[in-house]
Amino acid sequence: MKNIGWVAICAPMLFACSEQPSQEITTPSTVSDSADSKIAAESAVSKVDVISEIEAGKDYHSFANPSEVRVTHLDLDLTADFETSKLSGSATLTVERSAPNFNTVVLDTRALDITSVTVNDEAVPFDMGDADPELGTPLSVELPEGADKLTIAYSTSPEASGVQWLTPAQTAGKQHPFLFTQAQAMHARSFIPLQDSPQVRVTYTATIHTPEALLAVMSASNDPTTARDGEYSFTMPQPVPSYLIALAIGDLKFKPMGERTGVYAEPSVLDAAAKEFEDTEAMLEVTEKTYGPYQWDRYDLLILPPSFPFGGMENPRLSFITPTVIAGDKSLVSLIAHELAHSWSGNTVTNATWRDLWLNEGFTTYLTYRIMEMIYGHERFKKEAVLGYQDLQNDIQALNEEDEILAIDLRGRNPDDVFSNIPYEKGALFLREIENKIGRKNFDAFLMQYFEDFAFKSITTDTFLAYLDETLLAQYPDKLSKARIDTWVFEPGIPEGAPVPVSDAFDKIDTTRSAWLAGEVEAVNIDTELWTVHEWLYFLNNMPNELSAQQLAELDAAFSLTTTQNNEIAHSWLMIAVANEYKPAYDRLYEYLVKIGRNKLVKPLYRELSKTPEGKAFAKRAFEEAKPGYHPLTIRANEGFVE
Repeated sequence: MKNIGWVAICAPMLFACSEQPSQEITTPSTVSDSADSKIAAESAVSKVDVISEIEAGKDYHSFANPSEVRVTHLDLDLTADFETSKLSGSATLTVERSAPNFNTVVLDTRALDITSVTVNDEAVPFDMGDADPELGTPLSVELPEGADKLTIAYSTSPEASGVQWLTPAQTAGKQHPFLFTQAQAMHARSFIPLQDSPQVRVTYTATIHTPEALLAVMSASNDPTTARDGEYSFTMPQPVPSYLIALAIGDLKFKPMGERTGVYAEPSVLDAAAKEFEDTEAMLEVTEKTYGPYQWDRYDLLILPPSFPFGGMENPRLSFITPTVIAGDKSLVSLIAHELAHSWSGNTVTNATWRDLWLNEGFTTYLTYRIMEMIYGHERFKKEAVLGYQDLQNDIQALNEEDEILAIDLRGRNPDDVFSNIPYEKGALFLREIENKIGRKNFDAFLMQYFEDFAFKSITTDTFLAYLDETLLAQYPDKLSKARIDTWVFEPGIPEGAPVPVSDAFDKIDTTRSAWLAGEVEAVNIDTELWTVHEWLYFLNNMPNELSAQQLAELDAAFSLTTTQNNEIAHSWLMIAVANEYKPAYDRLYEYLVKIGRNKLVKPLYRELSKTPEGKAFAKRAFEEAKPGYHPLTIRANEGFVE
C-alpha cells in the first residue's frame, strides 16, 4: 500500500538476483554477529517485557468479537446513488460460533444508517453502542439459537471515510462521475457493517447496481468482457480481510497486458497506462518462480483519478493505482512491483492486527526490491535501495522513538496517523540482514515455505518470531541470534551493524553536485543525458538546506525543473523551492497541490509551507481549492497544517 505516511509508501526500492547476497550492501563490522553485546541483548529483553503487556492478537481497533462469533462469508447487494452520494442495500453475513451458547455477534460500523436486521426474513433486535470518534459504533445483534446468517439493510453516509465520490469535472474524461473505496486501515466499516479487523477473513459475493453508462469493478472476479448494463456480479472465493474489500465505479475500459494481467482506466488514460505497466506479466512470472504460485487467478490494475490518497492499494486481483506514476519511461513502476508482491505478503499472509503491519509491508518491500532487480537489473536495484534507505533515515530523524519500532504500540491511536517508512524500509532491511547472513538461496527457500505454511491466514508478530525460532534460528544457530532479532523488532532505530546500501552511480552524482555547489561547473554544463529518475532524485534530495536565488534560477533554467512532468522529480524540486522561497515555482506548486491528492507527494509540501506565515497562507488557499477533490484521508492528514 501506498502512503499517507505509510500504505503505499512505494518509494523507489529494489534488490538482487544472484544466488549470493549483493556485494554492494555492506555490513559494518562494529557489532559482533554472535554476541550482539550484552547491553543490546538486555535492552531488547527489557523492551520485550514492556511490549508483552500488549495482548498478542487482540485488535485494539475493532469492536468485533470473532473469538466468540466470527463472520466467514459476506453477500453484498448495493446500489450506488451519485445524486445523494450514498451506497444503499444489504449485507448478508454468514457466521460461525466458537460455542453453541454464543448468540451475540458484534460488528464494526461508522456513520451507517441501519434500517433493519433480519434472520430468515424475520426482524431481530439489534443495538447500536456508543460512538467512538476513531473506531465508529459497535453494532450488536442477538441471533436466534442455531442461526448462522443475518441480513443488515443499511445505507452509507455521504461523508463515509472509506468512500470518495467524484464529480465528472474531477475525472480524466470530464463526462461521468466516479466512485472508489479505500478500506485500509479501518474504513471498510464506513461502507459495510462487518468485523473490520485484519484477523477476520471472509469470502464474499457482491451485486452492484450503477448508472448504465458506468462500469463497476471490485477486488474480486472481474470479467473484462462484461456488458455495461448497470448490474454487475462478483465473487471472491479466497478468504480476505475486510481492508481488502474494494469497489470502484466509473467510465472504465479494459486493455490486456498479458495472459493474466490487464489494466482498467478511463479511456483517455488507458493506452498510456498499459504501455507504462506492460512488464506486469513478467513481474508476476518471476515472483511465482522465486516465491511460489500466484493464488489469485488474475492480476489487474485499476488507474484511479489523481485524488487517490496513496501510491497504490493492494486490493486482491485488482490493485488500485495512482496515475502519478505514469511517467512515460517506467521509472516509477516499483510501485506496481510492490502492489503485486502483496499478493504473497499481505494478501495471502496477513498481519493479524495493525501492530503487526511490518509483517505485511516489510516483507512486501523486501520482495519489491527482489522483483525489480530480476526485471530491471542490479544497477537500478542499488540506486533504489539507497533512496529507500535515505527515506528510512529521514523518518527516523523525524519520529519519536516509540514510533521507530517494528512491533509498534498503536493502542489509543489511529493507524492512519502513525505509519511511516518504519514497517516498510526497516522491515525490509531486517529481512535483508537475514538474507545476508544465511545466503539468498536459503532465505528464498524459507520465504517460499513461509508463504505456503501461512497461506490465507492472519498472523501476529509473536507467531512469526516463534516460527523463526523453529526454522531459521534452529537451522543457523551460528549465524542468527534471538537477541539480534529482538533488537530489530522491539528496539527503535536501525540496529548498529545493519546492511547499508551503496551505489557507484550515486558516488558520481555526489561529485557532480559538490562541483556545482562550489562553482566549479555551471548547471548547463552538467551532463545529465544518461540520468534516470533515480539520479535526479538523489541529486535534488541531497542538496543543502539553503540555496541562493541565483543557484535555484540556474538549476531551473538548465533543467526546466519547475515544468517537469515527472511527479516525483517535481515533488523534490518543489520541496527545495518552498524551503528557499523560490517564487518562480509557486504557480506550479499551487497547481500541483490542487491537482494531486496522493498524500506522499502533498503532505511534505504542506508541512514545509506551514513553517512560515506567508507559506501557511499560500497552503490554506491551495488546500481550500483542492479540498472538494481530496480524499477524506488526505484532508485529515493535512488540515492541521493550514489551520
